[in-house]
Amino acid sequence: MAPLSRTSGLLPSRRSRKRRLVRRLRAEGLYGPRFRDVLPAFAGVVAAVCSTAAALTAGYRAAGVVVPVGGVVLLALVVVAGIRRARPGARRRLGYYTAGELLELDTQGLALAVARMLRRDGWRVRLVPAPDRPRLCARNAAGHRIDVAFRPVAEPLPDEDLPHPHPHRGDQEAHLRLVVHRGVFTARDIRWARRERTIRLLDGSALRRWATGVRLNDLLSQGR
Repeated sequence: MAPLSRTSGLLPSRRSRKRRLVRRLRAEGLYGPRFRDVLPAFAGVVAAVCSTAAALTAGYRAAGVVVPVGGVVLLALVVVAGIRRARPGARRRLGYYTAGELLELDTQGLALAVARMLRRDGWRVRLVPAPDRPRLCARNAAGHRIDVAFRPVAEPLPDEDLPHPHPHRGDQEAHLRLVVHRGVFTARDIRWARRERTIRLLDGSALRRWATGVRLNDLLSQGR
């Protein structure tokens, strides 16, 4: 009977250690979700599958086999498009970047990324390559134009033409200059941009939001 008592005495200790380990892993986010955490998502998937099946069945009864076949083909196309879009290369070509990917880009790569994001928002973009300071010229369907510059400091360089200090009212929105910086602009940069009514600054925080899908017009309107 002594071995049994020793064994029975070890079991609660092992259980308590396991419970403490599970609690610690959950607190650190390493144990994974519990069933109650994934239950809403699971219920949503089940509801979506049942709704799709019911819709295809109703379509089959109303119009024959064409409806379920068409629905399956459409669903397959949506799944394939989602998988292709989730791939890093395809996602970047569509103008979507993660924060880590933006940090890894050099100036030329950042210019290409911004060009893709502009095209994603409906702009026609022309890249003006330069070894140290590339530029972008973009125009949208409404005729508005944006000239994009890339540098860590927003102050104009000696060989750059300054915008007219008092632009005409009709050109104020049509010919903007956008300065893109992955970091944070200084107070001097912000004062310089405010003096020039056609200048807009896009810092690292706004750039990361733009790369996730926020439209440029929304970012510029928030920065005024």
